[in-house]
Amino acid sequence: YYGHTACLYVNKLRVSGVLPKPVNAYFESIFEVGVDEMLWDDMHKNDMVWPTVKEVHEYRRQVYDIVVDAILNHPSLDDTNGPVKVDQSHPMWALFMGYEHERIHLETSSVLFRETPYHLVQPPENWPPLHPSADGERPSSNPVEGMDYPKNRMIPVNQGTVDLGKPADFPSFGWDNEYGERNLDVPDFQASEFMVSNGEFYEFVESGGYRNKENWCDDGWAWRTHRNMKWPFFWEPDGPAGSHEYKLRTIFKVVDMPWDWPVDVNYYEAKAFCRWKTRMDGSPTSQPYRLLTEAEHHLIRDENSNLVAARKDVLADKVMATSGEEFPEGSHGANLNLAFSSQNPVDHFAPSHTGHRDTTGNAWEWTEDHFNPLKGFEVHHVYDDFSTPCFDGKHSMIVGGSFISTGDEASVFARFHFRPHFLQHSGFRLVASHDDAPATHLFAGNFEGQVAARDAVESDREGMDSVETSNVYETNDSLNMYLGLHYPASGEKEGGAPILPHGNAPNHGVGFPQRVAQLLSTLNPEKTTNRALDMGCAVGGASFELAKNFDQVDAFDFSEAFVNAAKKMQTGEGIRFRVPVEAELFEEVNAVHEAGTAAATLDKVNFFTGDACKVAEMASEGNLGTYDGVIMSNLLCRLPDPMACLNGLSTVVNKGGVVVMVTPFSWLEEFTPRAKWLGGFYDPVSKEPIASKDVLKEVMEDRGFVKIHEEEMPLVIREHQRKYQYIVSEASGWRKEN
Repeated sequence: YYGHTACLYVNKLRVSGVLPKPVNAYFESIFEVGVDEMLWDDMHKNDMVWPTVKEVHEYRRQVYDIVVDAILNHPSLDDTNGPVKVDQSHPMWALFMGYEHERIHLETSSVLFRETPYHLVQPPENWPPLHPSADGERPSSNPVEGMDYPKNRMIPVNQGTVDLGKPADFPSFGWDNEYGERNLDVPDFQASEFMVSNGEFYEFVESGGYRNKENWCDDGWAWRTHRNMKWPFFWEPDGPAGSHEYKLRTIFKVVDMPWDWPVDVNYYEAKAFCRWKTRMDGSPTSQPYRLLTEAEHHLIRDENSNLVAARKDVLADKVMATSGEEFPEGSHGANLNLAFSSQNPVDHFAPSHTGHRDTTGNAWEWTEDHFNPLKGFEVHHVYDDFSTPCFDGKHSMIVGGSFISTGDEASVFARFHFRPHFLQHSGFRLVASHDDAPATHLFAGNFEGQVAARDAVESDREGMDSVETSNVYETNDSLNMYLGLHYPASGEKEGGAPILPHGNAPNHGVGFPQRVAQLLSTLNPEKTTNRALDMGCAVGGASFELAKNFDQVDAFDFSEAFVNAAKKMQTGEGIRFRVPVEAELFEEVNAVHEAGTAAATLDKVNFFTGDACKVAEMASEGNLGTYDGVIMSNLLCRLPDPMACLNGLSTVVNKGGVVVMVTPFSWLEEFTPRAKWLGGFYDPVSKEPIASKDVLKEVMEDRGFVKIHEEEMPLVIREHQRKYQYIVSEASGWRKEN
C-alpha cells in the first residue's frame, strides 16, 4: 500500500498524457495492483522480494515532487484565460482519481492499523481525537439494554421510488460505477432505528451464536471455523476465557467497551446475527430478518442530503462544502469526513426524516446487493479495471460511509464494496419485509459457494510448498562445467579439446573469463591502488588473468565449492574434473592454468566467499577495499537483488576506475524474483518494452559512472562433446567519474 498509492498517480497521469515517462518503471509494475484476496484462507504469498521501506519512501518523495510540478506547470491547468474545468474528458481527471484513490487507501490502511497490535502503531501528528464518548469507565460484560445501549425498535418505511446514479455534470470526481441510472420501486419495509450496537450484538456472542452452525451460511461457517472466530475481531478479551468480558480496539488505542457504538463485523457475521435474531425472537414480517439494500438505504437517508436533494443543490451533498470539524454540527450532523477518529453512540445524532439514525457516517452498512453496474455504465479509459473485476457476484455493496470516509467516499453518490469476509469499519441494521429484498444480484444466491472457486485454484498450487530450493552452483555438475569454462587448456594432455574439432567450430567463444579480464586492462583504468576486484569469481580463471596486470586481486563468490576450487588452483593442488562426453560417459582430466601463468601471479589473488548483493556492507566491515578495476562476469542476472549490487559498486571503485560488466540479461525467477529484474518486461502503462540495457545505463549514470565501451562477447559452455551452450553477452565498460 505504501508504494501502491504513489504508483497510481504516475500510471494514471501517464495514461492520460500528463506525464511522459515512468518515475520508476520497476516499482510501477510491482505496485500497480492493490489487494483483493479471494477468500479468507488465501494465504499463498508470492515469491517477490519487495523493496525496503526506505526505498519506497524515497520513491514517494519523487512522485510527490513530480505531481506537484504537474499541478503547477502542466499546460492543461493554465488558467491565464479563465478558470479550467476538469471533467472526465480532461487529462487532469487522472489527478483527482489519484486523490480519491489515496482516500480509499487511507481508510483501508486504517483497518490494517486497527488489526495490528496497538504497541506497534502510533497516531500521526494532528490525528483527529476519538469521539468524546470513548472516555470514561464502562462495564466489560453484561451490558444492560436501555442503560448501556439503546433499545433498537423497528420503524416502518413506506414504499417509494429510488433513482440511482450520479449526474454526468456533477462538479466532483466520481468513479465509473457511480454513473449511469437505475429506477427502483421499493416495497414497504421495516428497518431498525439504529445500527446494531456492541451491546445488542453481545447477546449473540454470549449465547454462543458463533458456535452454532445453524446461524451461518456455508461460506460464513467455513470462514468462522478457519479463523476460529468467537466474537468480533476488534473486541479485545478482558477477562478469563469464557467470562465474556471485553474492551474495544480503536485504530490506535484500546478503550473500555462502548456498548452503544455500532458493532464492527463483516457480512457473514451480520447475516449470522439476522438468522439468530429470527430464530430467537421471530421476524415482525413474513420474511426473516435481513440486511438493508442499496435502494432502501437511499429511502431512509435524510431528505436534506439524499440523492434527490443533491441533484437539485450541489451543496446538499454535504462533503462538497463541509469540513470534518463541521460535519457533526447542526440538526443534520454526522460522524463523517474524519470528524473523529472513531465511531460514536448509535443514538448520538438526530434521526433522518424517517426516524433512522446514522444513515450516513459512523460505520459503513453491509447490504444484500452484489456490487453491480448501473444502466449505461462505461469504464473510464484511465482506469479501466477499477470496477469491472468486482462485478463478479463476490463483492457486497456497502453504503453510508464511516467516520474515516472522506471525499468521494463520503458523497451521497458513493458506491463501494468489499468481499464478504473483509474487515472494515462496517456494521449493519436489521431489516424485515413481506416482499423479497429489492436487491441487485448478478448471480443466483448471495455470497455462498465461494469455497468451490477457491478449490479450482488450489490444484494449481499443489506441491509448491514442497519444492526445495538449493544453490545450483554447489553441485558437482556445475563445478565440473565451470572448471572447463575457466581452464580451457585442461584436457590437452589427455587428448581432449574444449570443443569437438569440426569446420567452423566456435572456438572464438573459448577462454571467456580470460577475455573479460583482458578487456578491463585494455580500457586503461586510472591506477590509484592498482588493485582489482573479481565479483562472482567462480573458480578463478578471470582472477588469475587480472593478476597479470594488477598488484593485488580480491576475488569472491557466493559458492563455497567454487572458492575452494579456486584456492586449490592457486596452491597447485591437483584438481581432476569430469568432462561430459555422451549421456553417462565422461572423461576425467586435470585442471590446468593457461600458458604463461606464473606462480608469482597466482600469489596476488585473495579468494574468499562473499555476497555480491552486500558489497557496501562488506566494504564497511573491512572485507573489501577500493579498486581501480572491477569485473562482473555473467553475474548481474543471477543475483537475487541486482540493484543492491549496483548500489554498492560506487563505494568500492576509485575515481577513474573502470567496471567491466558482462551479462546476457537472461532473467530467470529461479535466480532473481521478477520484482527485481532490471528489464525484460513491458511497461504496465504504455506497454512499451523495458530493456535491461537502458535501465542499466540510467542506474550506472545515476551512481557516477560513464559508459566508455560496449561490445558483444560470446562464450561457449560445454554440455557434452556434441552439445554446447552458445551465449552472446553484452560487455560494457563504465568509468567512475566522481
